[in-house]
Amino acid sequence: MTSAAVAAAVADAHRREWAFVLAATVRVTRDLDAAEECVQDAYAQALTRWQDAIPAKPGAWLTTVARNRALDLLRRRATANRSLPLLISDDVTETVVAEEDIPDDRLRLISTCCHPALSIEAQVALTLRLVCGLTTVEVARAFLVSESTMAARITRAKKKIAAARIPYRVPAPEELPERIGAILTVVHLLYTTGHTAPYHAELSRGELTTRAMDLARMLRTLLPEDPDVAGLLALILLTEARRGARTDAEGGQLRLSEQDRRLWDRIAITEGITLVRESLRRKPGRYALEAAIAAVHAEAPTYADTDWHEIVGLYGVLVQLWPSPVVALNRAVALGFARGAAAGLAALDELAAEPQLAGYGYLAAARGHFLADLGRTGEARVAYEEAVLLTGNAAERHFLERRLAELG
Repeated sequence: MTSAAVAAAVADAHRREWAFVLAATVRVTRDLDAAEECVQDAYAQALTRWQDAIPAKPGAWLTTVARNRALDLLRRRATANRSLPLLISDDVTETVVAEEDIPDDRLRLISTCCHPALSIEAQVALTLRLVCGLTTVEVARAFLVSESTMAARITRAKKKIAAARIPYRVPAPEELPERIGAILTVVHLLYTTGHTAPYHAELSRGELTTRAMDLARMLRTLLPEDPDVAGLLALILLTEARRGARTDAEGGQLRLSEQDRRLWDRIAITEGITLVRESLRRKPGRYALEAAIAAVHAEAPTYADTDWHEIVGLYGVLVQLWPSPVVALNRAVALGFARGAAAGLAALDELAAEPQLAGYGYLAAARGHFLADLGRTGEARVAYEEAVLLTGNAAERHFLERRLAELG
């Protein structure tokens, strides 16, 4: 076995199995930092011990090594650990790896990271660090802050978990809706941050969208009957299916009407539409409705075939279920494509006084588009110039600058 092959296998196991291994190890240590240390040691051992042969079940191998390391660490630190605050566990005596326990262990880990007592920033940071296995440097890069700032933020979050004695357990049935909602919010935020990366040179960040997809699939495995989980996975699949067609050869952003639909991932679209239908048969939530909108785009053979009236209707249901200025903005844009630029512009102008949209570049960009269609070139130029000033992503900004240039 070559060193390159072993390194690739360990890297793949890190991406696929990190949460599996860490969650099981935390149940032994009842301490997040100690569990991380043991899991990192297990991966380090894999680099040398897998030289002869890669195990058939890498996750089980890593879990056994990490938990054995944890048991050894606890024996050597027994006296010290008695004086330290420990993460509460609903079953602290269990030390045997059992396949049927792994899904609950991962759900325990995600639930702890996304506890409502933590700020949303801390929830996302901990999820990236502990569930996805990103390094502190990588998490800091995702938040556009220094490594020292992110290290302090993660440390504070861990200390709050210990000090507040946040339980390491699956939420009780009555707590689950709120907690799953928080978890899905974190995963969705992670995906949207990667899909159009703020203050980044390229339009998207594949490492973040991939992590969000992995988390959504994990949640689908853990909660196969939850329609909101199915809806979020469907939304990510249907949105990510268009990734290969969103930019040109130079990385420039393309309009939906300019995209080569032959580049769309039809396998992902088929899976996403199946999940949408499953979600809508139950009580549809926010993510299922957003996924249904994405499905309308995905099913249209060409841009001209897009059923904008259906999209307007879906946004109307969504804005009732989940009132949000951004959803209202998206509905206004869809209205413009369904009924004409004048209708779209009128709907957008009704949102001009929304405080949450005051610094939102997409509102100005949408106004610029409809104003240009109506021949009001001077006003369109002002709107596009405003959108450029409010846009942090370089690829989006260049896209808007091209629209400005087209106005002449």
